[in-house]
Amino acid sequence: MRILIAEDQKDLNKILTKKLTAEGYNVDSCFDGQEALDYLRAADYDGVILDVNMPRLDGFGVVKAMRASGSQAPVLFLTARDSIEDKVTGLDLGASDYLVKPFSFEELMARVRALTRRSAPTLAPFYTLCDLTLDPNSHTVTRAGREIKLSAKEFALLEYLLRNQGRVLSRENIENNLWNFDYEGGSNAVDVYIRYLRRKIDEAFSPKLIHTVRGVGYVLKEETPQKGE
Repeated sequence: MRILIAEDQKDLNKILTKKLTAEGYNVDSCFDGQEALDYLRAADYDGVILDVNMPRLDGFGVVKAMRASGSQAPVLFLTARDSIEDKVTGLDLGASDYLVKPFSFEELMARVRALTRRSAPTLAPFYTLCDLTLDPNSHTVTRAGREIKLSAKEFALLEYLLRNQGRVLSRENIENNLWNFDYEGGSNAVDVYIRYLRRKIDEAFSPKLIHTVRGVGYVLKEETPQKGE
C-alpha cells in the first residue's frame, strides 16, 4: 500500500513516515499542499494523510483539486483545527476521515488501516494461490502449512504479486508501487527482492509460483514454467 503524507511540521512528518514505513507501507512525504498535488499527479496512492494548515495550498484546497481531477484516493485530515465547521467542510469536500491533533499513534494506525481498506473494498481478507496464503491483517505468510518469515519489503512485494496474480508485471511497475520517490537503491532492486522471495516461498516447494517473463518482468501463477524461465 502506497501512502502520501503532506504535513508541514517537519518533526511530525518524519515520525509519521517512520511509523508507517515500519508498518510496511510505502510512504512519500512532503511539506506543502502544492507539492502534495505534484506527488498526486505523478503516482497513484492507496491513502493520503493531509494537514489542513499548510503553505502554498491548504489541505482543503488539495482535496478539492484531487476530486476535480478525478482522483478518488481516500483522504485522512490530520489537523489541529477541531471545530465542527472545519470537520464538516473537510468531509463535504470528499475526505474519508478527520483526526484532531494531538492524537495517539495507535488510533492513527487503526484509521490508516481502515482508510486503505476503503481504497480496495472488493479485496479478500487474505490472498491464496496453490498452497500459498498471505494474511495482510496478521502479517503472516504460509506455504503448505509452514509459516514463512518475510521482511517488510518482501511481504509488500508478495502481497502486490498476489493481488495481481496471473498478470505480468514489469520491473518499472513493481518499483513504482513498492519504492517511494526518494529511493536511491540500485537499478536491480526488483530482481534482488524477487530472488529473496523465490528463495523463501519457491525454493523448497512445488510447483514454482514466481515466473520470469524475459524482457518484460515477472508473473505469479500456478503453472509449470516453460524452458528457459
